[in-house]
Amino acid sequence: MTKTVRAILGNYFTTPTYGELAYEEKALILVNEAGMIEEILLSEAVGYEEALATQRAAGHLVELKDQEYLLPGFIDTHIHAPQWPQAGIALDKPLDDWLHQHTFPLEAKYDDVAFARRVYTDLVDQLLTRGTTTALYFATIHKESSFELVKICADKGQRALVGKVVMDCPEGNPDFYRDVSTQQALEDTEAFIQEVRDYGRDVHQGVYPVVMPRFAPSCTAEALQGLGDLAKKYDCHVHTHCSEGQWQHDVTQERFGKSDTEALKDFGLFGPKSVMAHSNFISDEDAQIFMDHDTAVAHCPISNIYFANSVIPIRHLKELGVQVGLGSDISGGFSPSLYDNIRQAVMSSRQLEEGVDRDLAQSERGVDNSRISVLQAFHLATTGGGEALDLPIGQIAKDYTADFQVIDATDLPSFEVFTDPEHELQRILYLADKENIRQVYVQGCLVHEK
Repeated sequence: MTKTVRAILGNYFTTPTYGELAYEEKALILVNEAGMIEEILLSEAVGYEEALATQRAAGHLVELKDQEYLLPGFIDTHIHAPQWPQAGIALDKPLDDWLHQHTFPLEAKYDDVAFARRVYTDLVDQLLTRGTTTALYFATIHKESSFELVKICADKGQRALVGKVVMDCPEGNPDFYRDVSTQQALEDTEAFIQEVRDYGRDVHQGVYPVVMPRFAPSCTAEALQGLGDLAKKYDCHVHTHCSEGQWQHDVTQERFGKSDTEALKDFGLFGPKSVMAHSNFISDEDAQIFMDHDTAVAHCPISNIYFANSVIPIRHLKELGVQVGLGSDISGGFSPSLYDNIRQAVMSSRQLEEGVDRDLAQSERGVDNSRISVLQAFHLATTGGGEALDLPIGQIAKDYTADFQVIDATDLPSFEVFTDPEHELQRILYLADKENIRQVYVQGCLVHEK
């Protein structure tokens, strides 16, 4: 992370408001030493040519080429980092088998810090090459290897939010993979929060500790309450699963006599820095609780196809006013690319609207007004993620972090037709892959270059 950008000249896309595209040509983006966007000068602005000449003369200017575009860095709001070796494995099995035969035995291996280092190093590299500049990570129950993930992200320049996972319930977890006690789980979580905060003071792009119960069925009530108390004490982020599939939704209802949303809220786990993964089965009353507490949904469209037992009504939740970010959910989702998840978010919403049972009448087959556009899905991967994490990220705008993807669209099939800005962005979002991502910047620092 030795190369930094102080000014960048080019055409950029961003979505400051859900469903609305902002596009500017030949904009001069000025970045301060803290890696924040200090000013954006448009080509017709007073002082533009003078500022451009000054930055060029000082050798501070990065100039995009023809057919190169600037996009905000992507924000992945739900990743199981230890599951990276499991990506694509056993996705046709039931969730219970997938977890107990594959996931839990794999995650138990992270007691070995050297193994964790190998996996996490590769994962962070793979995410950066795909334009993910900020990641919200589940780690494992192991404090030491969870901290290793923090250090790797810090070293490679990715902004990371990492949690040591809590799984203390004897009835809800295998004997070989759970916290030794509730007290130890809470003590380790508090120590992890303190260690990450101390370490993060010197990390340019920021690393953040996260309070992280795996989900309500894997934790005792004592642990959930203790984690809620820690989240309040340290004002830190919270991340867990909420009403992911029918099983989780029903188990929480039976155990606590309330919805997953109500239970997690009552334990103090809802707030402006809280992100609830999946949330496929939340009701409108639950959605109101999300809004009342400024809590966000991490929408994981690929993973939901395999394990969620339903299609989440994202358009409806957004119309209600719920904050929504996008997540890959490695390895319930096989792809580390948010481009793939943007595409699936659109396709899943179309399936919800059109329906999937051909034997039903068309008028009965789907849920009206459920589709979202690719532009709206792009918003979830950028601005929506920043809103979910309560951080100034996800937009190309003044006072936001200088997190960029430089996209080379030269090999995308335009043939000089459909060249208006929205069509250009649609082409990128549907067809680009990591080969088109030429550079990635986080907090003004170059972290990936082809």
